[in-house]
Amino acid sequence: MTHLLDLREAARQLRPSVPVLPGLTGAAIATWQKRMVNEYQSSHVFAALAEQARELGLAEATTRALREFEAEERRHGVLCGAVVEALGGEACAEVPEPRAVPRHPSVAPREGFLRNVLSVSCLSETVAVALIGAERLEMPAGELRELLTGIWADEVGHARFGWRLLGELTSELAAPERARLSLYLRVALRHLERHELALLPLQSQPPPEGAALGLCSGPDARVLFYQTVEQAIVPQLEALGFAAQRAWELREQADLHLREATVALVESEP
Repeated sequence: MTHLLDLREAARQLRPSVPVLPGLTGAAIATWQKRMVNEYQSSHVFAALAEQARELGLAEATTRALREFEAEERRHGVLCGAVVEALGGEACAEVPEPRAVPRHPSVAPREGFLRNVLSVSCLSETVAVALIGAERLEMPAGELRELLTGIWADEVGHARFGWRLLGELTSELAAPERARLSLYLRVALRHLERHELALLPLQSQPPPEGAALGLCSGPDARVLFYQTVEQAIVPQLEALGFAAQRAWELREQADLHLREATVALVESEP
């Protein structure tokens, strides 16, 4: 089932000034419209995480932060829609109903919540920080770069929050729980890789001037993705006591009983 995501009214009030590059306008509209959908849909994920945190009785500040992230993702959707409108497109699209964030009933609620924090903030948002940050650095100064910088700064906050929360909660884990989460990482990392590669096609190779409109090289972005996982994500997880390097190496051999546990990832990356 689908519904119309219509952000036109709000987006038209925030349209930035964008470079005029007629040969790249169509590709740029398609790129920013996908981002609009992904960012806005991500708000539902943080809303679900906030509810899970509330049910677990975590600190009120944790739930409040997740609610703030929910609002930020909605605003990101509007901002990306504003770019679509500035380029001559329309900030609306038919979108599927949001997927339910998994509850992982095979494990205790806190462990299930940690699975989601791992997938959303520590994996997906950390990759988003790297990819958006690189795109921002290649973009010339101007209103579009300022808009992207604001989105990037929020994503940095989402990732840092997740890593901090993971560190706090994993300090209370028993050895069996830590071992199960290490196994689950195989599923999460495999899903992350497949999800990101689908968003970064090899055939996406815009000319250099495309950076002014937020168009990036798929092959270059894939290199950055693998560098982020191997040089940032895996070492941080290892430092927290998870068998992350082994999980990355064995991501294609995840145990069958874990395959049914759908990973809740923020589908907003570029």
